[in-house]
Amino acid sequence: MNDIKEKLQTIKEKNLYREMRYLSKPQDKYTVIDKRQVLLMSSNNYLGLANNEEVKKSAIDGINEFGLGSGGSRLTTGSYDLHKKLEEKIAKFKNCEAALIFNTGYMANVGVISSICDENYYIFSDELNHASIIDGCKLSKGKTIVYKHNDMKDLYNKISTINPAKGIIVTDSVFSMDGDIANIHDIVKIAKEFNLLTVVDDAHATGVVDKNGRGSSEYFNCKVDITIGTLSKAVASEGGFVCADEYIIDYLKNKARSFISSTALSPGIINGAIKSFELIESTDRVKKLNNNIKYINKKLNEIGIEADENGDSPIIPIFIGDEDLAMDISKSLLEKGIYIPAIRYPTVPLNKSILRMTIMSTHNKEDLDLVINELKQILIENKVIK
Repeated sequence: MNDIKEKLQTIKEKNLYREMRYLSKPQDKYTVIDKRQVLLMSSNNYLGLANNEEVKKSAIDGINEFGLGSGGSRLTTGSYDLHKKLEEKIAKFKNCEAALIFNTGYMANVGVISSICDENYYIFSDELNHASIIDGCKLSKGKTIVYKHNDMKDLYNKISTINPAKGIIVTDSVFSMDGDIANIHDIVKIAKEFNLLTVVDDAHATGVVDKNGRGSSEYFNCKVDITIGTLSKAVASEGGFVCADEYIIDYLKNKARSFISSTALSPGIINGAIKSFELIESTDRVKKLNNNIKYINKKLNEIGIEADENGDSPIIPIFIGDEDLAMDISKSLLEKGIYIPAIRYPTVPLNKSILRMTIMSTHNKEDLDLVINELKQILIENKVIK
């Protein structure tokens, strides 16, 4: 026990201690955190659907018709008609043969990688991949080779040196901290040359990337073998999913332990997700989000913060570096009624802390201008910009 206390004390001394901030209002653009109303600039609720009346009604309808709990795993008593309906909806949305729902995107990544990659597989993984991908690699029996972030030359050289008989290339599409987009087109090209499977995590791309929000495959106009995603971000529900050819989905149903051994998601959650997909397809929320992304990137450049004005990612990192300074700036913004959290080690490398800002379709120009004005003043005061 003393060892744990000592480790915790070390975390605190390095200013890496993390505390919860509690919301007491819905996940809208304005919410209440620790009893303070704030403009929320850090939510993964990219399309503003988490508090949408139609989505909430659909979730309630699902509970009223099927009850609250699912009652079992999908392979025992937990599969409902709604699960099948959502899987068919996701497969069509992603232009794949079939889909399978997992309880979280984390469990989807862990389940896919660990069940496919036996001791004969090599796994080529981007160095900035999400923790769930890293843990999936560790749980598998495959040999993991990490390549430099989004560096196609390094990836190619490492694959060609080994020339594996079996293997996968796995990457996030939109990276969760830096917000940049993987070069999926070249990854697919390399994979085809060496007969490897491509596994792409579309967690931050689904409902966001591509003019219709269909994700990285549509964005790059290419087909990946396995697309993983989440229902908890732009879709504003809970759960994860995998899209692939039908035989791969059948294999995962029989081999992915994180699917087999988990109680199914509740009917209300599933019905809410179905409605979210319908709204993504039938409204202009994706277009509004993309317009907001380009607008704030332009404004950031104007105040001296490098940003891609043609970018399509809703995740915008503001590089600070020092952990103490990042925390101080985040606190100052909160006092101004703007919530942008500081992201520190180990989520990002040591002394490379960032403010992680995310954009929603429900933000308007007045909201974004307010953020820019307050951010500029605080960054000048802290000598981050001139």
